[in-house]
Amino acid sequence: MPRRNYVPTVFDKAADLIVKQLMEEGKPTVPQDVLGEMCRAIMSRVLEAERDQHLGYSRYNREDKATTNSRNGYSKKTVKSQYGPIELNIPRDRDGSFDPQVVKKNQVDVSGLDEKIISLYGSGMTDRDISNNIRELYGIEMSPQTISEITDATIPMLKEWQNRPLRRIYAYIYMDAAYFNVRENGRIDQKANYSAIGVNLFGQREVLGMWIGDAESASYWARILDSLKSRGVEDVFLFAVDGLKGLPQAIQAVYPNSLIQRCIVHQLRNCFKLVPFKDRRAVARDMKPIYQAPTREAAEMALDTFEGQWGKRYPGVIRLWRDNWAELSTYYDLPQELRKLIYTTNAIEAYNRGLRKYTKAKCIFSTEVALEKALYLAMRNITRKWTGKVQNWNVILNQLMVYYPDRVLPGDLESI
Repeated sequence: MPRRNYVPTVFDKAADLIVKQLMEEGKPTVPQDVLGEMCRAIMSRVLEAERDQHLGYSRYNREDKATTNSRNGYSKKTVKSQYGPIELNIPRDRDGSFDPQVVKKNQVDVSGLDEKIISLYGSGMTDRDISNNIRELYGIEMSPQTISEITDATIPMLKEWQNRPLRRIYAYIYMDAAYFNVRENGRIDQKANYSAIGVNLFGQREVLGMWIGDAESASYWARILDSLKSRGVEDVFLFAVDGLKGLPQAIQAVYPNSLIQRCIVHQLRNCFKLVPFKDRRAVARDMKPIYQAPTREAAEMALDTFEGQWGKRYPGVIRLWRDNWAELSTYYDLPQELRKLIYTTNAIEAYNRGLRKYTKAKCIFSTEVALEKALYLAMRNITRKWTGKVQNWNVILNQLMVYYPDRVLPGDLESI
């Protein structure tokens, strides 16, 4: 709906004339030279406004002048832009103290505005918020649609990153999914963002990939595992996963030699859903000896004791432990240093919380592509801080070498 009492600006009238002329000439897009000229005109106005602000008075208005400094003409400068080279008249002042910001001294490339927009988008701002921000900072009008088109430049980078080759072997991989709202076919649907985080033999964390799909399912995880295999991942020692039914079978089909540990924290949450609030503290206390046991035998004895205490009252809780015991008890066969790594999927849950933090301003994404762009940029922001190794990694690596002596090849350790 058009805005009431809206008075078209010079830019609107100019745009209408340009579009009309292009349509008459049968050109569906704006030529680069026209865009370059528009960019030059806008940047020239911003430079003039910056000098006015620096001097404290506008041209031909000396009543408010409170400085001995004044205008001193222009110097010509040609800069590179996304629309080709642009010749600008850079304003000068008499005492040489004016330092323009939109085109800084010695700057020969102004296409960095796109990078600023992409950075703002990655920090969680919406297209409309970015448009307002650019207007306030630079006095440049950019529609949300233009912002969206600029951020589309990340799509090729996303595809390249998503298909990059991976290492031959990983010590362990965390797998989980987080949900986001996407508008599709006139309705709002939840889309699952499947993520896999690997820890390599250097002790460094890597996001191996992100995949957007419908509801979380074992069949989709199987496709993701096949994708990891095709990108070069031949072997994984351990997988740490949540309680998705069928996921262990999908892992075994692709990586039959890998161990699987189901997240204990997820297990406890699922159990507490079946227990009334009045008994949760007591049930939690009596479950603790199961998952804190030093050996598998001690854990099985603790589970038998727990069943004797609560089995008649909460048989569903016992069933959750018995049915999933194979994946819940994997870490009892490993040394203490390795147990801490796969006891829970907290590492990937923290990562998913980071994704939600960077995307919380965008409650509903307009398209699946918009969601992919936002998550990719959020991922880059999060992983920028992943500079160190896993704690006590040298001890852990030695334990891995003892447990898996035949699966680590000389080339896998050359760079360590």
